Amino acid sequence: MKIFIKFDFTAICNKVLEEKLEELGVKYRALSFGEIEFLEKISKEKLNSLNEALGEYGSEIVENQKSILVQKIKDTIVDMVFNEDNVINVKSSVYLSEKLEHSYGYLSNLFSEVTFTSIENFIILQKIEYTKQLITNNELTLTDIAFKLNYSSVAHLSTQFKNTTGITPSAFQRIITKRRELSNKLNN
Repeated sequence: MKIFIKFDFTAICNKVLEEKLEELGVKYRALSFGEIEFLEKISKEKLNSLNEALGEYGSEIVENQKSILVQKIKDTIVDMVFNEDNVINVKSSVYLSEKLEHSYGYLSNLFSEVTFTSIENFIILQKIEYTKQLITNNELTLTDIAFKLNYSSVAHLSTQFKNTTGITPSAFQRIITKRRELSNKLNN
């Protein structure tokens, strides 16, 4: 039998972090996504243990100031794109500048310098990943998805999807549908 699972990446990341910090017996306070404040002095050994534990999940403690800001940019973009509560109706440049309290030019230059890609490209990749999730979950139409992700039209979404994945969202939907049908046949 095959099932499909909807992920809330923010909740998963927060749960992993919470569990690892509790295992180490560290008192902390969550400030924002991916940012915590220790409420007590923490030894270098515990910090290394936490970093090792997070490494098992593809995460790590960020210590370099440029890398910290780049991680905040990434986290803010993920939060902006995967926002379930409401549609964010401001330009991403304005949203990032306001959230991170830096000019967009500075954020953009720093992001490109550290990651060798643009903020715009990272946003597109996140939107396409979210689009794939929404298509897989079969919750929304392509029109609804385009609206939810602030695309001007389904055609714009389709163009970016095809440029990123090599196939159209409709083709991706058909593939998912065929896989489900095949899986259902095999399970019956």
